Amino acid sequence: MIELKVLSREAIPSALEMARHYRLISEPDEAESICQDILAVEPDNQDALITLILSLCDRFSDDGMVAAFEKARDMVARLNDRYCKSYYSGILFERRAKHHFSNGSPGSGRLAYGWYVKALYAFNEALSSCDPNNQDAVLRWNSCARFINEHPELRPEEDSEPNLLLDAFETPH
Repeated sequence: MIELKVLSREAIPSALEMARHYRLISEPDEAESICQDILAVEPDNQDALITLILSLCDRFSDDGMVAAFEKARDMVARLNDRYCKSYYSGILFERRAKHHFSNGSPGSGRLAYGWYVKALYAFNEALSSCDPNNQDAVLRWNSCARFINEHPELRPEEDSEPNLLLDAFETPH
């Protein structure tokens, strides 16, 4: 096995920028590797954890979604504050919903709907603990709600009552 080199602490800010850059150019594997190097030096680096979570979401595919999802969920658990845990859980659930929706297989609409609902719950929880000036969770909530509203093929399981479920959410202000 080839031994990995250790990143210097001084290089962490530029490495983090590089990881973000690789995400932007659709190179999530490279971004993930860089984040792992940062976390090897600073295991609680919140920016690296967030970038890693997003990189893992970028890797959702038919053959690797479950592994990437579980790994991202483990990274969410390492986030320090309640808002971030809720918000990035919502991102994770929303991305999984989109993955299932784009799959188009039988039952994918019901499956995607369930993950969108989980995302709505997570974003609503994030709203309860965020700074009033931070409206990111509102934007994500609205994006999920619009997607559900605009795609009639997204439906809950036949034995659940969608209106009762959605009425449980408080409307974000």
